[in-house]
Order: sequence, then C-alpha cells, then structure tokens
Amino acid sequence: MNYKEEYERWNVFEGMDAGLKSELQAMNDKEKEDVFYTNLEFGTAGMRGVLGAGTNRLNIYTIRKANVGFAKYVLGLPEGKERGVAIGYDNRHMSYRFAIESAKVLATYGIKSYIFESLRPTPELSFAVRYLKCAGGIMITASHNPKEYNGYKVYDDTGCQLIPEWADQVVGYVNEVADELKIEVVSDDEAYPYMTWIGEEVDEAYYKEVMSIEVNPGMEKDDFKIVFSPQHGTSNIPVRTCLTRLGYNIVPVLAQCAPDPDFSNTASPNPEVPCSYDLAIKKAKEVDADVVVICDPDGDRLGVVAKHDGEYVLMSGNQSAAVYLEYILSQLKEQGKLPANAVMYNTIVTSDLGELVARSYGVDVEKTLTGFKFIGDKIRKYEATKEKQFIFGYEESYGCVVKDFVRDKDAVQAVLTAAEAGNYYKKQGKDLIDVLNELYQKHGTFKETQVALAKAGAAGATRIKEIMDNLRKDAPTVIGGVKVTKVEDYQSSTCSDGSTIDLPKSNVLKYYLEDGSWIAARPSGTEPKCKFYFSIKGVDANDAASKTEVFQKDMMKIIGE
Repeated sequence: MNYKEEYERWNVFEGMDAGLKSELQAMNDKEKEDVFYTNLEFGTAGMRGVLGAGTNRLNIYTIRKANVGFAKYVLGLPEGKERGVAIGYDNRHMSYRFAIESAKVLATYGIKSYIFESLRPTPELSFAVRYLKCAGGIMITASHNPKEYNGYKVYDDTGCQLIPEWADQVVGYVNEVADELKIEVVSDDEAYPYMTWIGEEVDEAYYKEVMSIEVNPGMEKDDFKIVFSPQHGTSNIPVRTCLTRLGYNIVPVLAQCAPDPDFSNTASPNPEVPCSYDLAIKKAKEVDADVVVICDPDGDRLGVVAKHDGEYVLMSGNQSAAVYLEYILSQLKEQGKLPANAVMYNTIVTSDLGELVARSYGVDVEKTLTGFKFIGDKIRKYEATKEKQFIFGYEESYGCVVKDFVRDKDAVQAVLTAAEAGNYYKKQGKDLIDVLNELYQKHGTFKETQVALAKAGAAGATRIKEIMDNLRKDAPTVIGGVKVTKVEDYQSSTCSDGSTIDLPKSNVLKYYLEDGSWIAARPSGTEPKCKFYFSIKGVDANDAASKTEVFQKDMMKIIGE
C-alpha cells in the first residue's frame, strides 16, 4: 500500500487511540506521507523514532508490533517463558505506557516480565537481565535524542543488545505481523499474574558492583569537588548514591535532577552538544569544582568537563576514554594486577589514541562496528573461551564500560572512573587535561570531530542513500590535499589493498590518509542523519585543528553539500 492507503487504514480503524485519532485527522498531505511512507526499523540501537500516529512513528501499535516479534524470539529460547524478560524505562513521554504495553504483549504469549517500579538507567536494565537470569530485556528509551523521540531496545540473556544475527530473527517475526492495529493483547487483569515489580534489591546489587570498580579505593576524596547533572533523566539516584557512599563531594545541578520528559532546564539532553553543559558549568564556577560530569537521559553516556588553568574544558568521548584507560592501566600495572591476556574494545570510528594507550601497556585491542552490542558480544565470546580478559570497552560517542557486570554503555561506572582518575591526578598536581596533553606528547596529537547531516523524511532517506552510493562509485583519491592511501568498505567487507574485513556487513566507508588521519562515513541507525567522522593527526593541537577544518570543508564539497 502507498502512504495514502496506509493513512486510511489507520484513520478508519474503530479502536484507534483517541489521541492518535486526533493527530491523524489534523494531518496535511505532506505529514501523512512522512508518517506512513515507511515503517520504523531496527537500527544500530533497536527501534527509535518520533512519537505520534503512523507506521513511521513510535506509538502503542508500533510498540506492540515490535513486542510480538520479540515475544516469538523469547519463546524460541530454552525456558524462555519461565525465565522471562526484564523491562526498564526512562523519563520520556510514553515510556511507562510503552513498558506496560510491552509486558502485556509478553503476557499474551505467556511470558513473565520483571518491570522496574520507576525509571532506571539503561545499564541497570542490562544488569537486571543478568542478575535475574532472564531470557532477555527491553529498555524503553531514546537515549540522548530530543524530547519528541522515544525508543525500544532489546537485549539477550547476557544483558547485551541483540546482535544482527538475533535481531534479524526478531525483525522476521515483526514482518509477519500483517496488521499492527489488530494485535490482540490481554487485559491489565489478565497480564498481572505474569508481571513482577522490581526495585531496591536490584538497585543495591547494581550499586555494589559499581562501587567495586575503584582501582584505588583508599584515596581521600573530600578535597575533590564534582558537579553532576543527570539532564532530567535516570542517572540521578544511582550516581549520587554511589558517589556519596564512597565519600565524594558531589554538587548536583538541582534544576536538572527532577525527571522531566520535556527537558525543561537544559538546552540539549545530549552530552555530545556543548550547550548541554551550560547550567552545570555555571554551577561549577560558583562552587569552584574540579570536574563537571553530565549523563544523558538514560544514563549510558557521560560527558566530562575538567577544570584546567582556571577554565572549564570540555573533553570529547575519545579524549576522556583515553585518559580513563591511562589511569586504569597504569594503576593496574603498578599494582601487579594487569592481566597478561587483557583486551580492550573500541569501534571502527573511534580515535586511534585509545588504542595507542592500550598497546603501550601490552593490552590487545580489537575493533568492532558502531553499536555497543558488538562490544558486548565480544565480551561474551571471550568469557566462554577464556582466551582473553576484558579490561575496558568504549565508543567515541561518550559511552564506555569498565567492568562487564553490565554489557552496555554505563555512565554510572564512567562517572566513578572520571571522579577517581581526577582525584588521583589532582593529588599529583595535575588535572585530566594535563594527562590528555601528556598522552598527546607521547602518542601524537589527534583531533576528532563529527559532522552529522540531518536529512529527514522520504526525501532525506533518498539523499542519504545517494551520498553513500556516490562515494562508492566515485571514491575520492585526495581529501583536503592529502592522498587517500586505503579505502575500507564495510558493506562489501573489502579494502582497496585487496584485504577483507572480518566484521558483520555495515553501510560504512573509511578513508585512510597519508598523514595518519582517517575519515569515515555512515548513515545513523537511530536518526535521519548521515554521519562523517574525522580523526585528524597533527604535529600539535593548532595543526590538527586547522587540518580538520580543511578536511571537513573538502569532504562536504566532495559529497555536494
């Protein structure tokens, strides 16, 4: 059916939710096309979209459809019904409703569910799956997206987001649903026997594990001041509880602590956006804090601002992770606790700096595709074989995990690591930026940036495809005046030097340049954007910055933007 026929199918449905019915009747033709031209699909982090009526929007009907697919997947697992599914949700509009709808669909198939009594961060959902020995998990969240969005992420029995092999099974079941409007769901009364509320017991078990990641637990902490913001999201209680119990001096940004689906007191809930730190930095200046830490709404990403020479300096996800690595590995080595078979994971669009830090300590490094599920899957495999021992995993997008009792990004762990590293280096007369600069002196100066081209709607999807197709048909041989020495195409699993890529296929292109820099292009799996990653190597910070500007301008010229 075309979008007009799909619209009519929804508009005439007698059981349509009243709020969605009003939206449908107020739509113009352009809006109808946008919300019905396609279906929401699973991307690198599950299903995420704008809230509202339509097959290309997130609503109770598209949520039910997704849950039918996941329920059939769970039924195919050993004792899937009895082991059940853990369900978490964040502060966004409709999150609680979608969590209950998910539990009701599962109950319709006779599957138990364990639902958090109130909002919790994504990493705690991952932990809960493992702690309760569930067959899987569901997290209702749109992570760092704007307030208009919500999302649906699914997890395996290790607490890891479904890898493509298993996500494809879910998608297959989802696609078998002929009409999402006619999915039969049990009543609340019929669902209750299958639903168990969870809370304090799981919280305390999670907090205990988080607090156990300290590398130097005996350090004095009173003179290290931390300003913290949960950005109106889920990390407020976990972060403040763990840091307070460990004795840290934590100053919350109270205006951003209350759960708020509209994110009323923040310019952006995304730690990748500099304006999201405005209120926290203002508070840091008032109290003379040593470091600022902010989490995204679902508590899986952490942004860090360090006080350096009297100024508050924002660190990128690549920079902060490199400093965490330096701290953790140097201390483990000094204590004689660094495993001989240690391995660190990051992604194909992550800076080279972290890899250089890890290898300087004899730690092996393995790359994965973008998406933390691939890191979680690596952990699972080596947990079984014992061939290597996990030591750290991270993405450039402000997400990392220190200990593997969680199999997703964990900002609560990251806050503790940032606090401990900052406190340790302060006692040596240094700050986090000083340590970063030392790493640059040792390993080379890198500047990592990202350009995200927003291309919404049907026309946007066509344009994103056109950009990637054109780059494949006419690959640049020179970018910014620097020769391209190698091209990797992760969709065809091939390299221009004749080698092959041993990773799942993904729509990513990566260009290696003669000066040690690289540039990558990939469509986002969760937003209507085409992303370009720049990892530029320079002789110093000024050189790297000026080269970055040249590379960005030339890359946009190459793709015709």
